[in-house]
Amino acid sequence: MTNPASSTSSRAKRFVPTLALIVLVSAVAWQMIEWNFNRIYVPEGKSLLLRYKGFPVLVRGKPPAQPGHFARVDDAGNPLEIGFLERLRGPGRHFYCPLWWERELVEDLVIDGGKVGVVTCKMGDDLPRGEFLVDGTLGTTTYKGILRNVLAPGRYRVNPYAYTVEVMAEKVLKSGAQDKHAGWVNIPTGYVGVVTCLTPNKARGTLPGIQNKVLQPGLYPVNPKEEQIDIIGVGFSVTSVNSNFKREADNQVLIDESGEPIIADDDSGIRFPSNDGFDIHMDFTAVWGISPLQAPDVIRKFGTTDAVETKVVIPQIESICRNQGSRLGAVELLVGESRMKFQEDTSAAFEKVLQEKDLTLLHGLVRHIYIPLDVRQPIQESFIADELKLTNEQKQITRKTEATLQEATAKVEYESQRIAVETEKLEAERIAEGRKTAEETRAETVQKQAAIDRKTAEIQAQAT
Repeated sequence: MTNPASSTSSRAKRFVPTLALIVLVSAVAWQMIEWNFNRIYVPEGKSLLLRYKGFPVLVRGKPPAQPGHFARVDDAGNPLEIGFLERLRGPGRHFYCPLWWERELVEDLVIDGGKVGVVTCKMGDDLPRGEFLVDGTLGTTTYKGILRNVLAPGRYRVNPYAYTVEVMAEKVLKSGAQDKHAGWVNIPTGYVGVVTCLTPNKARGTLPGIQNKVLQPGLYPVNPKEEQIDIIGVGFSVTSVNSNFKREADNQVLIDESGEPIIADDDSGIRFPSNDGFDIHMDFTAVWGISPLQAPDVIRKFGTTDAVETKVVIPQIESICRNQGSRLGAVELLVGESRMKFQEDTSAAFEKVLQEKDLTLLHGLVRHIYIPLDVRQPIQESFIADELKLTNEQKQITRKTEATLQEATAKVEYESQRIAVETEKLEAERIAEGRKTAEETRAETVQKQAAIDRKTAEIQAQAT
């Protein structure tokens, strides 16, 4: 009779290897499925977009509770709802069964230098009424719409199901005669950027409209849906109102009898009648400018610097010069202190007008005043006669001075000759006195020598 205990033991011994073999085969099969069926490799420069579909037979999870939102996941990253996952997987190996996961490789977004990316979010809640820009960055937005912050040059991992990105360089928007800049804005040296806000920004406390704070020279990423930039030159500019001249066939300027150029019969320059009825032409040059603090007000009032020149500077030059010049006669505009006062009054009046319009004047110069020949010629001849008189008087003074000089020269020569004669006389006297003294000395010497010789002979005689 077979022992039941031994039979059970024999079956258990046969079951353990079988179970181990089944586990081993299952593990190998699972690894083969995992590495050959579930594995997906994400190369460098790409990301993996996942959508959870649920199990083929028994679906776990449900659609997102809020339409237009990503599927929720638990703390471990396991999906709780059917739908797209917000987080993209980066380069490397990933294991997701294609039976309940939809897998898609997407290219990373690369924004080159000199460009920006304007992001539109397609996931989240609707914006409050009256708003169309979304605060936040990629992956942190809660509303649908255009993101307020743009993407600077670089590489970004962007979920294409949630975001679309428009890559743009500098964008120039025409607004009448003005050029509005957005995108990658380059403000060169010598210019500033005047900012026009299209929507309020609570974070910065700005309201729609032209802002008083300007952008200094540099590079700025600007969202065209939020801001537009006017690039305006600051510093000083030169504006001249000049008269045209009549010219010959070879383009040489025609001149009148007094050597002044002849004004052309057109509307060039500044033309006005003097208070005594003569037709006067004048040239004027203004050195005016805009400071950075004045730039926003210039954009508000005039739009562009060209508009400032055509609408303010040139019309005011012509108006002020005509008003000031018509108060004076032709002679007062031509000569004397009255002309200088006219120039000073004109510059002062022009500076006052520009200050009222929040502009700066460095110099206002009356360069030329063209007086008619029939007025100018008598005055010039009178001045020439006066100058000739002064010249003749100076010539007489010069002749007198020359005569005095000649007389003084003759005296100098006479004194020179007299001194030379006296010098020769003194020299001869000194030479004669010297010779006399020498002869006297020689005679005394001979006399003394004779005395010595005589005494010597007496001594020799006594000795003998």
